[in-house]
Amino acid sequence: MAQNTKKSLRSQIIYSVYVCNYSGEGTFGAVERDLERIRDLGTDIIWLMPVHPIGKVARKGSLGSPYAIADYRKINPELGTLEEFRFLVDRIHELGMKCIMDVVYNHTSPDSWLAEHHPEYFYRTPEGNMGNRVGDWSDIVDLDYGNRELWEYQIETLKYWAELVDGFRCDVAPLVPLDFWKKAREEIAKVNPDCIWLAESSDPPFVRELRKQGVSVLTDSECYQAFDICYDYDVYPAFRAYLKGEIPLSAYAAQLNMQEIVYPDNYVKMRFLENHDQDRAKAVIPEERALRNWTAFLYFERGAALIYAGQEAEDPHRPSLFEKDTVSWETGHDLTGLLKKLAAVKKMPILAEGSYSLKADDSRDILTGTYELGEERLVGVFGLKAGTKAGQAAETEAEAVEVKTGLPDGIYYNYADETQVEVRDGRVLWQGEPVIIGSSCSRSSRQPAV
Repeated sequence: MAQNTKKSLRSQIIYSVYVCNYSGEGTFGAVERDLERIRDLGTDIIWLMPVHPIGKVARKGSLGSPYAIADYRKINPELGTLEEFRFLVDRIHELGMKCIMDVVYNHTSPDSWLAEHHPEYFYRTPEGNMGNRVGDWSDIVDLDYGNRELWEYQIETLKYWAELVDGFRCDVAPLVPLDFWKKAREEIAKVNPDCIWLAESSDPPFVRELRKQGVSVLTDSECYQAFDICYDYDVYPAFRAYLKGEIPLSAYAAQLNMQEIVYPDNYVKMRFLENHDQDRAKAVIPEERALRNWTAFLYFERGAALIYAGQEAEDPHRPSLFEKDTVSWETGHDLTGLLKKLAAVKKMPILAEGSYSLKADDSRDILTGTYELGEERLVGVFGLKAGTKAGQAAETEAEAVEVKTGLPDGIYYNYADETQVEVRDGRVLWQGEPVIIGSSCSRSSRQPAV
């Protein structure tokens, strides 16, 4: 584990922005003008997806993938100038947020500056040509980290950006050698000792398939030696399987509980319902009440919470990375109020420091989570109906269910909707909406039951 990883990172809310499709304008300036709204959601960290020039050779779509980078040390002129990028980052800082940028170090575009000037830095196929080890990534060529001069170039590039931004989200980090990441972290600490390292760690099927092909790929446990935060792709297949009705809720909960004992004590996961590579939350959880419960659970979970731009508007369409495909902000839906309430929950120290466990009721699709820290206890109750499909988007009347909480009897403040709920005989009546209540937690308001 990165020894200096702070558990407080579990309290962070990350907001992901693909500048090109964030607005019709698609520029740094358009993002800058919306920063106050983003901050007011409770955002701590803005993650900017790749901002570098995109290669022209072997492009996917008309724009090409932002992950087929032509020059790590330049800014994509279609998004703005270097000065405008600096201004955006400065403004993010002025508003009390941090900024992390995408690092794509497994590969470049075939026509990148590095491919032209340092072809010796690249992986070669058995035929001796530049190529890649993942078949469907036809628009990129892989780098070869067996060349130590490449390490020097990449680390110097990171040092340059680390003087401006607060951290890095590292694309397909498991395909780059662990020793490189450890060295990079050590060197960047000399420039920015508080640098945040987020790894796009891999899901089990991806790891298994690449290892079957003889490709070296890191697990989450290995990534944690160099990174502060990993994706929760290790449990994502179970999340989708539950939504499809293929496994019971208890099977998904078991995998989440397992994370508490297989990873280091200060492990941090980035929790998400959606991201730029996965379907939108609204597309896979179309029913409004279920989506509210899942959103509340997202924030309640152990780890940093990710919001992908447009998620707050329940945009069901995942924008293309290869075309101009702007986020739909006028959907008629708005989760802003809920997200602001949940942001306050995320900042509770008990979510970062307390012991955490989950219990599932398969018969009712209800998940109960509990944090404990000394005499404090925080309990969340969420209805996570499985098998919701596009044709099942209409809300139906929720069945009222008594749920064990382990809390003393009394009237409690529900952080999820600012109402009061009663615990009687240690149970709360769950009536469809998420419930987050606690004893001795900051801002809690428990009164004796009458």
